[in-house]
Amino acid sequence: MNQAIPAAGTPGKTFFGHPAGLGTLFFTELWERFSYYGMRALLVLFMVATAAEGGLGFDDQTATAIYGLYTAGVYLAALPGGWLADRIFGQQNAVWYGGIIIAVGHIVLSLPGFGLVGEHYGFFLGLILIVVGTGLLKPNISSCVGELYPEGGARRDAGYVLYYMGINVGAFLGPLICGYLRINMGWHWGFAAAAIGMIAGLVVYRATQKHLGDFGKLPNPTPPGEEGRTRNVKLAIYAGTAVLFLVSVLALEGAMAIDARALSEASVYLIVGVAALFFGRVLLDKALTALERRRVIVLVALFIGAALFWSGFEQAGSSLNLFAERYTDRTALQFLFPDFIIPAEWFQSLNPLYILLFAPFFSALWINLGRRNLDPSIPLKFALGFIQLGLGFGFMWFAATLIQDGGQVLPTWLLLTYLFHTTGELCLSPIGLSATSKLAPRAYYSQMMGMWFFGAALGNLLAGLLAGEFNGDDVSEFPERFRQVMIFCGAVGVAFLIAAPYLKKLAALETPPEDLTREDEPGAFEADAGKHKH
Repeated sequence: MNQAIPAAGTPGKTFFGHPAGLGTLFFTELWERFSYYGMRALLVLFMVATAAEGGLGFDDQTATAIYGLYTAGVYLAALPGGWLADRIFGQQNAVWYGGIIIAVGHIVLSLPGFGLVGEHYGFFLGLILIVVGTGLLKPNISSCVGELYPEGGARRDAGYVLYYMGINVGAFLGPLICGYLRINMGWHWGFAAAAIGMIAGLVVYRATQKHLGDFGKLPNPTPPGEEGRTRNVKLAIYAGTAVLFLVSVLALEGAMAIDARALSEASVYLIVGVAALFFGRVLLDKALTALERRRVIVLVALFIGAALFWSGFEQAGSSLNLFAERYTDRTALQFLFPDFIIPAEWFQSLNPLYILLFAPFFSALWINLGRRNLDPSIPLKFALGFIQLGLGFGFMWFAATLIQDGGQVLPTWLLLTYLFHTTGELCLSPIGLSATSKLAPRAYYSQMMGMWFFGAALGNLLAGLLAGEFNGDDVSEFPERFRQVMIFCGAVGVAFLIAAPYLKKLAALETPPEDLTREDEPGAFEADAGKHKH
């Protein structure tokens, strides 16, 4: 562990008082998130745009289902990506290879008419490459941050806070620049900007990689007796990736019919089934203590809650993005810039902007409440998150009633919606993964962490399906759809509010430390000051 102590390989150099390697990871991830969120802001709009407009001409249901499959794939790919880094590449190489694959994916998207069968071929090939590359880069660059602080403690937490600020700066800038280029120069210029962003991240990473030192350069040694299993898993990952590419090519060539919405629905059932089997297996494990078993029940509740929250929150890139494009008056800045139309993608920058503005406030709030023993427990924060998510959709309910005469609404409605969605996210997201790490039985620690990503993937799939229910050809349905989502979010929030005392009891918060079976039990279920992981 001592290899990571000196400013990540460069004694005397620091990044705002932190190891110099944090600067490497900060700017690499900033540019990677720039590319990811810049392209994501274009994605659904590009799919539903007509061929005459330079798009693919998909209907809303197909486009949002593909969007859900893509964003879910990014989370699912993190699981094999982390394993490949541990066993095959090493963390640093995984970040490098992943970034290269992402850049190639964005380049493919930026080339009009790429491939043997035209636009669609390059589009889906690009998406698959980005999913594979992000699966390699994302989990491993985050874990590299922790390796810079072998001593742990508050300095490590402060390093993560700074790192996540870089993530949100990139997420803020990406939609602004890619959206502007899309409006003024065309779709593929927007995609090209995302490619340039990732290439910039790779240049920064390679030029400053020396600051990371030696950790993560090599994979972890394979445990004795695990050689065969490691080989089989590696082959399965490679084979699965190859099959994914093959199926995509066959579908695009017309040799295989694939219904995106049906595939998305099947994926939901698959993830729910895998989750049910996993949690059932853990609960039936006789080696678990009674306390560990009760805490697994709490984790099941948090898993369900997180998936449902993301299904509403991730409307940002789909149904809310389409609402911004079609039903929002985007001429608000013409008193300063005549003839200027606000790109719909710019509304995607509101969430990271709000995070940059409000995350310090929330962090200070939880700390101050904690000093007074008033810090809300995790179930209560989940309840607050859902209630604020529901309030955001309440604004969309009112906005939807105002477009029934064929007009458009002011951007204020989306500004308020994203504000409440972000404050809800700041209540729920930063502490969910922390709770998983603290409540998971030690024998299932890594698998439980993986299930958190499964929950996020499930939420994104559900988000794509939910967005498809907003039929762009019949806006008369919009008010009722948004009202139903608002009521559902509020109901889940109330359910968590009612269940909070019961979940706290299951987590044994009031049990004296000497009666517990794990060293870190006291306060384990209380929320951390929290860092937002976007």
